[in-house]
Amino acid sequence: MPVKNIIPGQQVTKEKLQRAKELRREMTPAEKILWQELRANKLGIHFRRQQVIQGFIVDFYCHRAGLVIEVDGDIHGLQKEEDERREKVLSEMGLKIVRFGNDEVMRDLALVVGRIKEWIAE
Repeated sequence: MPVKNIIPGQQVTKEKLQRAKELRREMTPAEKILWQELRANKLGIHFRRQQVIQGFIVDFYCHRAGLVIEVDGDIHGLQKEEDERREKVLSEMGLKIVRFGNDEVMRDLALVVGRIKEWIAE
């Protein structure tokens, strides 16, 4: 079970908030496509995009399901250690982290959304 109120109680720097806003404006094509499926409670549950959690900016976050969704581009092949550290911190908070590649989202959006629905139902 996720920790309650992890978003409201955390300290977020102005720089981190600004960077999250920039990332919302500069979403990748894959993030934009997935966001169209997640936004406005289309899956029956609320998602936020570019959410700051414990100093990390995650692509998509659903507090009620304790679910973090990351859409990975080529850069993630170069930052495996950082991704592992992020996942460890977020997992220790009781969050589930799900990763999809940009190509996965672009190639088979229905499959990606179906898998997200499964994680929500758990």
